[in-house]
Amino acid sequence: MTATERSEEVLQAAVSAFAESGYAATKTDEIARRAGVSQPYVIRLFGTKQQLFLAATHRVCDRIEEIFRVAAAEGITPESTTEEKMHALGRGYQTFLTERELLLVLLHAFAAASDPAIGPAVRERFGGLYGVIEELSDAPIEDMRRFLATGMLLTVMTAMGVAGPEAVGAQWATDILDDLSQHGD
Repeated sequence: MTATERSEEVLQAAVSAFAESGYAATKTDEIARRAGVSQPYVIRLFGTKQQLFLAATHRVCDRIEEIFRVAAAEGITPESTTEEKMHALGRGYQTFLTERELLLVLLHAFAAASDPAIGPAVRERFGGLYGVIEELSDAPIEDMRRFLATGMLLTVMTAMGVAGPEAVGAQWATDILDDLSQHGD
């Protein structure tokens, strides 16, 4: 296996571990075990746990951007209205919600953003996601705010297991999801 392939395996193991345990609780020993390598090798590849967490966060944000771009390519035409563009991106967001590790790492990144070495990168990447949505939708700020707010609500609800593919019944969640679908959000 090449160093690039091994690095990819370690990064995927890190995404899984950080999704499960978050930044503070995840140990590089656990990531190494999942990747089938030694802990010193993980550090040699990524430097520090912090740098590995940032690499995992960048990987997740890259995937989210890819999901939005694919959704736009499949559902947006030059004639599409802003509403149609936002619906196409919303369908992409549904893909994101099925990739549970992504949303969990994203939430853990938000939680770790108070760390001065992590926060700037997390804020920059969230701003980048905002920029991609703005670029693809050309929506006014009110629509952007609603889209992001709804997306965060769905992300949190999916992380809690009351929305998304692994949802367990909760009446309050059903009420919210029904309201969102009735209003086209």
